[in-house]
Amino acid sequence: MDVMARTEDHPGELAAPEPVRLLAIRDTPLSVDEVFTAVGDDAAGGTVLFVGTVRDHDGGADVAGLGYSAHPSAEAELRRVAEKVAADFPVRALAAVHRVGELTVGDLAVVVAVSCPHRAEAFEACRRLIDDLKREVPLWKHQRFSDGTEEWVGA
Repeated sequence: MDVMARTEDHPGELAAPEPVRLLAIRDTPLSVDEVFTAVGDDAAGGTVLFVGTVRDHDGGADVAGLGYSAHPSAEAELRRVAEKVAADFPVRALAAVHRVGELTVGDLAVVVAVSCPHRAEAFEACRRLIDDLKREVPLWKHQRFSDGTEEWVGA
């Protein structure tokens, strides 16, 4: 999925592909294949993919389900985080998709991937991408537990 753009200064030359290939906050099921395909790059020797799923417990309590909601600025913040990672590492391609709405145990909540020339930098960049996404993008998780209690995370 290398989409090449013409350079403005030299219309006959092709520019390097944009490293930020796919960013989305969706209320529909996520696809690992879509994210993996988005970061495909012939110059990458390492691709790291992280998939976050809804687990059946948290803090010793059984999770019955949860919902994610996003602030209207979430997509812009996701772009800011992604562009910072792409600027700080030799990223060939990067993708991040987060789910909002109601999810059940086992559902994919977030899928991120990074491809770089070498595996070590791909691991570091992917770790930074998911950590910064979770810390800086305004997304909130409303967990409901089997015992009837609930909690907000990230609010």
